[in-house]
Amino acid sequence: MAKPTIAAKKPMTLELEAGDYFWCACGQSADQPFCDGSHKGTEFKPQKFTLEEKKKVTLCLCKHTQDPPFCDGSHAKL
Repeated sequence: MAKPTIAAKKPMTLELEAGDYFWCACGQSADQPFCDGSHKGTEFKPQKFTLEEKKKVTLCLCKHTQDPPFCDGSHAKL
């Protein structure tokens, strides 16, 4: 199994509107933390998540979280 690229060893906190989002799981996207299609040709796939209302979220950039797309502190162990 391939390991994702670590985009950063810290999370990104954003206030997002309600709607569907696609989190980059491969770490290659130039539009972190969101997918830009850079995973094509790899085993990685973006993770869709849906917010029902406007909300502040902390998204993982190290790509090692056990709770994708949300940060669980895994970056502290890298």
